[in-house]
Amino acid sequence: MEWMDGGSITTPEGFLAAGVACGIKASGRKDLALIVSELPCVAAATFTTNKVKAAHIVVCRENLRPQKATVRAIVVNSGNANCCTGKQGVEDARQMCEWTARELSAQRHLNIQPHEVLVASTGVIGVPLPMDKVKQGITMAVAHLSRQGGKEAAEAIMTTDTKPKFAAVRLELFGKVMHIGGIAKGAGMIAPNMATMLCFIGTDACIGRKALQSALRYAVERSFNSITVDGDTSTNDTVVLMANWMAGGSEIAEDSDAFLRFREALTALCQRLAKMIAADGEGATKLVEICVTGAESERDAKAVALTVANSLLVKTALFGNDPNWGRIAAAVGRAPARVKSETLAIRLGEFECFRRGEPVTFDEVAAHEWLKASREITLHIDLGIGAASWTVWTCDLSTEYVRFNAEYTT
Repeated sequence: MEWMDGGSITTPEGFLAAGVACGIKASGRKDLALIVSELPCVAAATFTTNKVKAAHIVVCRENLRPQKATVRAIVVNSGNANCCTGKQGVEDARQMCEWTARELSAQRHLNIQPHEVLVASTGVIGVPLPMDKVKQGITMAVAHLSRQGGKEAAEAIMTTDTKPKFAAVRLELFGKVMHIGGIAKGAGMIAPNMATMLCFIGTDACIGRKALQSALRYAVERSFNSITVDGDTSTNDTVVLMANWMAGGSEIAEDSDAFLRFREALTALCQRLAKMIAADGEGATKLVEICVTGAESERDAKAVALTVANSLLVKTALFGNDPNWGRIAAAVGRAPARVKSETLAIRLGEFECFRRGEPVTFDEVAAHEWLKASREITLHIDLGIGAASWTVWTCDLSTEYVRFNAEYTT
């Protein structure tokens, strides 16, 4: 596996993208993205677990429901979540699919049907979509589609993000070179079981729908379901993976070594994008990696890591560069997992703080300076009970996060 410099959703063969500004955002920034495959794709997807769901999720599930469903395009708007907008919101999402199919057929001479288009939205909840602007944006985006449009599409799906998020990998299977590339957005309302995050991934690999869904489920659990910024799960979370088979070669069977290698590359890509999201958390000054080892099960390891990651006391201490390991220990102890104080060990980077039920003397001044100088830090927690492990990514919680979210709509 090899990372592609500047790679994105358009790195795999046959994918085009565009990002345009159509006036949904008052700032004038890009707010509508379009991703298109030259050939029909098999697709896999995961969506939010929030019981209040955005309109686009209803429509995406409709379009993906048929066993032999194919996908040719994804249209995405930012600046408006199209959530809690009633029946009209669902109709507007369907209309976005219809307009996209119509424009692609007219401008690009692609025979695309509305049910081959997926749709997504992100932004403020409870506000109707300005459909006149959306229609204009779709027309513009189709006209601007290109093999170089991945970065622009990544910019167009941003809301409170400070930077676009895109990546791609290259791997060789069956003697054929293939690629997996993606774009993502997210900075706030980020919690496991997805978050106010969108991610769109394309691959030119030859892989069927069942194997694709299996690979995506595995990768999402170890990436987007293992990040948290603020513990809030959004209404709009969506990850879509499309495969257009343009790399050629044999089909990747789910029980094969090739599948494991494909899944490993997909997981690495998703983790890179997920870490970009955590690092770009609203007001964040640090990316925090929490590695839990020695757990009785992966479920326990993940539960401990997420409890620590969502602890406001831990996150504020990290923002203040305070090596207050006691807050970590307290969070570990209240996690829904098997934990024993007498086997527990905690390290802040290379500073061992706690071992087998006893505090360990360490240089607190040096630890403070290390925290102060670091943009990325790792917390090591060994439960000392079993052999299972899990890693979660989060960020610190700053005064800027509070200010920003106190004034989000005002």
